[in-house]
Amino acid sequence: MNTWVEAPPRRKGQGCFARGCLIGSIFAIVLAIACFAGMYWGLYRHSALFYGSYWLAKTHSIAEAPTPVPEFSGSDQQVQRVLERWQEFEQKTRAGQPAEIELSADDINALIATTEGVRRKVFASIEGDQLHLQTSVPIGEFLGRPGYYFNGDVMVELRGAQSLDSPQFSRITINGEQVPTDLLSWKYRSRQLHEYLAEQRDTYDVGTIEVRDGKVILRSRSN
Repeated sequence: MNTWVEAPPRRKGQGCFARGCLIGSIFAIVLAIACFAGMYWGLYRHSALFYGSYWLAKTHSIAEAPTPVPEFSGSDQQVQRVLERWQEFEQKTRAGQPAEIELSADDINALIATTEGVRRKVFASIEGDQLHLQTSVPIGEFLGRPGYYFNGDVMVELRGAQSLDSPQFSRITINGEQVPTDLLSWKYRSRQLHEYLAEQRDTYDVGTIEVRDGKVILRSRSN
């Protein structure tokens, strides 16, 4: 019988997927931080803070209590297979070899379930070419003000395979409200958001990401 999978001892590389590849979740958290920073400290000279504040208010994404996020249930064997595939992909990318991995929604949720910090806070599903993320993330810890959560139903659609340098979006919605697809050109501390995303690419050696036919497809920079 499938039960909730307790996280095995952490392996190098597990956390990088959740932080570096679930880009919709990253953007959601960036917007949430921007919103609160804008409200509390008035840093509206940064466009990301101003626009983030506006869109999070519009989408009613901030709450004082978390919302339920679906839990992933899977067998130990299922999780282990995904971890082994991810480890092989990571080893090849770090060695500069061509590598590709296709991940179903169950695969992504298995990786999330073994990643401290996002486990039980993010749940992924894939609808055709759209990545759907349900999130309830405490954001007070980022700002030293506990008790606030980003509760978001995020839908991300990319325009084919995209580099993490500056991906092009067909559509991004948070709680049903469409977010401008040029959000990566918004600036925070005189840098555009896509520059911060490029740093994630350099750290984790992922060249492109694509959502297609119910799968997230990651390719190394050597492909």
